[in-house]
Amino acid sequence: MTLLGQLLADLQEEKVLNEVRAQLAAGKDPLQIIEECRQGMQLVGERFEQKEYFVSDLVMSAAIFSQVTELIAPHLKGEAGGPKGKVVIGTAKGDIHDIGKNIVIAMLQCHGYEVIDLGVDVEPQKFVDAVRESGAGIVGISCLLTVAFPALKETVDAFVEAGIRDRVKIMIGGAPVNEKVKEYAGADAVGRDAMAAVNLAREFLKVFSK
Repeated sequence: MTLLGQLLADLQEEKVLNEVRAQLAAGKDPLQIIEECRQGMQLVGERFEQKEYFVSDLVMSAAIFSQVTELIAPHLKGEAGGPKGKVVIGTAKGDIHDIGKNIVIAMLQCHGYEVIDLGVDVEPQKFVDAVRESGAGIVGISCLLTVAFPALKETVDAFVEAGIRDRVKIMIGGAPVNEKVKEYAGADAVGRDAMAAVNLAREFLKVFSK
């Protein structure tokens, strides 16, 4: 674990932000900074699962991570270029975890995607409405609870019922999500981590451009 990752895992807000500023000033790759913070966020999640951290700690870590991405964003504009596409993303109905979702959002934004974040515990119809309003062609659904698997299927089915399933590519992700869950839900792909989600978005756009 790097110093930055450890500071974030320990919820040292000011020290994290100062370290990020120092690394940016020293010319460090912004994407590497995001990766180190991702590792710190992963440790936060592990501490929560081990009951060392509480929900308030998860909220605080997410707030720190959000500030980090704000600091980094201006340094990525040149790399990312113009908007590459729109992605609607949210955590499945019945699930309130958002650490993984927020990391995926940060990585997508770093690579030039416009992200519409619907938050957590998102109703299936809200995903459909967001796609219609934004014109997004990619949907990402995060799910860390097995009891929320039916909500993944309900969300995909909502796009079918709305008659726009063929207009969107749907990727799902989260620790318990695998290929079997993808088949059950009717999604297009599984993103094993944040970088995988970026790569999937890139592949989806290639399909749309044909």
